[in-house]
Amino acid sequence: MSYYAGEYDIAIIGAGHAGCEAGLASARLGMKTLVFSSSLEVVANMPCNPNIGGTSKGHLVKEIDALGGEMGKNTDKTFIQSRMLNMSKGPAVYSSRAQVDRKRYQQEMKHTLEKQENLYLKQAEIVKINVESQQVKSIETNIGAIYAVKSIVLATGTYLKGRIYIGDSAYESGPDGVFPANELSKCLKNLGVEIMRFKTGTPARVNKNSIDFSKMEIQQGDEKIVPFSFENSVGAAHCAALDRRDFDISKQIPCYLTYTNEKTHKIIRENLHKSPLYSGKIEGTGTRYCPSIEDKVVRFADKERHQIFIEPMGIDTEEMYVQGMSSSLPEDVQIAMYRTLPGLENAEFTRPAYAIEYDCVEPSQLKLSLELKKIEGVFCAGQINGTSRI
Repeated sequence: MSYYAGEYDIAIIGAGHAGCEAGLASARLGMKTLVFSSSLEVVANMPCNPNIGGTSKGHLVKEIDALGGEMGKNTDKTFIQSRMLNMSKGPAVYSSRAQVDRKRYQQEMKHTLEKQENLYLKQAEIVKINVESQQVKSIETNIGAIYAVKSIVLATGTYLKGRIYIGDSAYESGPDGVFPANELSKCLKNLGVEIMRFKTGTPARVNKNSIDFSKMEIQQGDEKIVPFSFENSVGAAHCAALDRRDFDISKQIPCYLTYTNEKTHKIIRENLHKSPLYSGKIEGTGTRYCPSIEDKVVRFADKERHQIFIEPMGIDTEEMYVQGMSSSLPEDVQIAMYRTLPGLENAEFTRPAYAIEYDCVEPSQLKLSLELKKIEGVFCAGQINGTSRI
């Protein structure tokens, strides 16, 4: 049974990086703004590596900050290691990168949305977009609440018909076990929007106590911190200017570097037939910045080793992220290949690696403003446009 739930200027569907920025920008411009997340526990969630920036992406975060965005400010509040990349090259390619505390980043951003005037944060799944004369009129939730809106921003990330792959196992899901958005994908197709299938992936997480860091190269943070936000400055020994009075810069949490080897590559080559990427089960196109370890071994067959970074998920957790080892192979194969890496011989998984396939819009349907050409008032932001994460 449907019911009328109110009138708003704009609704943001999805509350990841893109959705949070869209919601805050709209509300700060004086628009009465709704921001929807299928679960408020995953607002600003970082289901992949909890880092912000890096080569090229660091520049993008700076541009968001220059436009009044929140990502840089939130990173400065929650980082646990900060580094400037490409320092051996020219200043034009210097790139800020920060490892952040995943939970603190999420909590800080959610609280920022909750405090923002004109912004209304709600937990609901949007299943229908109502259009009249090729113009959006309202949206409807899975429990029948109808919101009249003038515009919407689709910022659904990897949730549209999300499907997880781990070897022969495949099931409908968004990241971190959150329900996928199946009905909204159907609605977009019914409205004549051309949908593509994309895929990305994430590596396993391992327990810090099972790692031998003595066999790895330590990667320390910078002594001199360059904040992401132009509005912030950092003292020599603490982050008081960033409201991080609990954090001593000299005690940044280190990352570590190890490498794959021929044993790793042999296990991968012998088990390629078990990978959904190579068996044909996954049909989606892969995003540029998230190649699986299978892809790297196949494409760069002459390369003897690949860099693997071991990075912390946060201050109050023992989970470590194994950057560079994304995979869709079965878990037992993943364990075998991870344990060939120096320092990971006794690695204990807390979460296996997986690939995720999801729907996104064919980007030639968008204007330069990222509004759909066919439907006035429907804009798209983030990974629904076929882009990679920040």
